[in-house]
Order: sequence, then C-alpha cells, then structure tokens
Amino acid sequence: MAPSTISTAIGDIMINRRNALGLTVGGLAAGAAIASPAIARENGLRFRMVTSWPRGRAGPGVSAQRVAERINRMAEGRLHVELFAAGEIVSAFGVLDAVSEGTVEMGHSAAIYWQGKMPAASFFTTVPFGLGPIEHQAWIALRGGQELWDELYRPYGVRAFMAGNPGPNMGGFFRERIASLADLRGRRIRIVGLGAQIFEKLGATPVNLPAGEMVTALDRGAIDGVEFLAPASDYDTGLHQHAPYYYAPGFNKPNGPSELLISDAAWQQLPDDLRAIVAEGARAEHALALADAHQDNARALDAMLTTGNVSIEAFPGDLISAAREAAGEIIDEIAATSQLAERIVASYREAQGTLRNWTALSSDMARSLVRS
Repeated sequence: MAPSTISTAIGDIMINRRNALGLTVGGLAAGAAIASPAIARENGLRFRMVTSWPRGRAGPGVSAQRVAERINRMAEGRLHVELFAAGEIVSAFGVLDAVSEGTVEMGHSAAIYWQGKMPAASFFTTVPFGLGPIEHQAWIALRGGQELWDELYRPYGVRAFMAGNPGPNMGGFFRERIASLADLRGRRIRIVGLGAQIFEKLGATPVNLPAGEMVTALDRGAIDGVEFLAPASDYDTGLHQHAPYYYAPGFNKPNGPSELLISDAAWQQLPDDLRAIVAEGARAEHALALADAHQDNARALDAMLTTGNVSIEAFPGDLISAAREAAGEIIDEIAATSQLAERIVASYREAQGTLRNWTALSSDMARSLVRS
C-alpha cells in the first residue's frame, strides 16, 4: 500500500467507525456506547502472531509485544493479535514457514533467518559492512527496497514490514581475547546470517543457535563466542556474565531490523483501514525501537562496564581486512543466484553508494562534537 493510501486510510478510521456503529452528531445513549466495543471484540478477527524471541526479550522481543499491543489498541476490537513467543507454537526459526503455510496469520522475526531459503533475504535485515539503520530505512521506504522485498517473499504467500530495530550490533562476546586473524581459526562462534559465512571463510566454525540457547552453550564451553545483537539485548541475555571480551565493530550486522510478517490470506481478510493499522503499527514501532535502542544500549553498556568484568576490545586490523574481502565475495555469489537476487544486490549497492558520503560526514561531525 502506498504511503498516501495508508495516511488516507488512517485518517478515515474514526469516520468509518462512527458510520459502522451508527454514531450521530447528537451522540448515543450511554448504554449503547458502552456495549459497542464489546460487540466489536466479539465479532472481530483474531490473528495469532508467533515470534523468534523469548517473551519480552530486550530489543526484538519488546518490539514484537508492542506491535501487537499497538495494533490491538488502534483496531479497537475489530482485530486482535495474540502474541506467542519462540517455542510456544513454533520454533524460533520456524516463523516464516508457520505464516506461509497458514499455521498462524502473523509473525515477528528477522529476514536474516531465511537466507537458506532465499539467499538475498539477508539484505532485508543486514549485510556485513552494509547499510546502517537510517540508510536501510531510506532504501526500503524511498529507493525501491520494499518493492523488492515484496517480490522476494511473494512465492511464500507473505508480506513483510520493518517493525523494530536494535540499531548497529556489536561484534560479540568471546571467552578468550582475539589478537589476530590467526586467533579466530578453530573458534566455535554462535552467529547467523552472512556473518556466519564470513567467519567460516576466516577459519572459524559458525554455530546456528536460537537466542534462548546461547547462554547455556557458552557456559558449557560448547561455543567460544556469541554474536547476537547490541548491548541492550546482549546484557538482557546475560552474555556478559559468561564471556569477558566484548568486541567491536559489529561489521557483521551494522543494522538489525525486525520484520512483521502477515500471510497474504490474512491480509486479504482486512479492510483498508485495518491494513493501514497493521502497516502503521509496524512503522511506528520501527521508529520507537531505534530511539529505545540508542538509549537502552548506552545504559546497558555503562552497566556492563561499571558492574561487570567486561573489556571492550577492537577486532584486529588483519581480521577486519580479511572479513571485508570475504563479504564482497559472498555478496557477489548471492547476486549470481537469481535475476531477482542480482537486482536486490544492485539496488542495495546503489543506495549505499549514494547515501554513504553523507553518512560518513555526519558521523565525523558527531564524533567531533563528542571530542570537543
């Protein structure tokens, strides 16, 4: 739906609702006014939304909850979204299939989890050394990214909206210090997305684990490091209590948007104003989540540094150089998988080339203010 259509539909919601409930300028009797919402709830649509997150997990878990609550408030009983955390109906990595196959109507996850099905899916979450949060939002909303996303997911009978973002990620927690590229070789690292392929090229062993299993694996020594999200989510997960070395930059995930999924069958059940509510509910969460992330990541980082045994470390230069080269190779390989993947990569790279100069300059200005 075009932004202008969404805005118009949102503007018509209250008018349409008055007409539906038979409101007049003179108003209704108090009893009828009280009864109407109950009737609407009784007759409204009920959608189930599964997620890839533990319930209430800082960052994406909170975003999933707020999206559902926001939609429910705006829909006023005509649509009710019931939230289910990872494992309650389907596994963390089973969200797309559940929505696609009609097991549930909606999901909250991240496109990066589907790259095994669609190699270009990662571009709609994050790409190593790729777009930052604002750049990515500009690509999706203004530079054709949403249309490419729609086309990629169409064979699965789902559509997606950006619906939360923890901001740029950190490089992860490690049990031992990494002083050079050679130190990475042989390490077992929990990591997902294209970063897993990069670390494999650099000699590490990537391990794909859902968020709820990371701490146990780290504590038992089944893995040597965990790359998850940004400080707020990492702190909430308790990673700092099981590994002392916290690495930056997060070249693997310079961005991290969540996605709200809805099946085409469920979408077709919705009138225009409820479609607008779903779309704008996701859009509002994306904006709020970025603001939350900046504040919460700052607080979490301070808490880890002041109350825990955490040391912020920089990835060594030879590792970063090798990772950048590997990322370019992997992206080229993805572009060669299909014509659609080639178009996605080309559009993404074009956006990055156009937006990056301003990003660099504005970042330099921000750093100079911090130093002054």
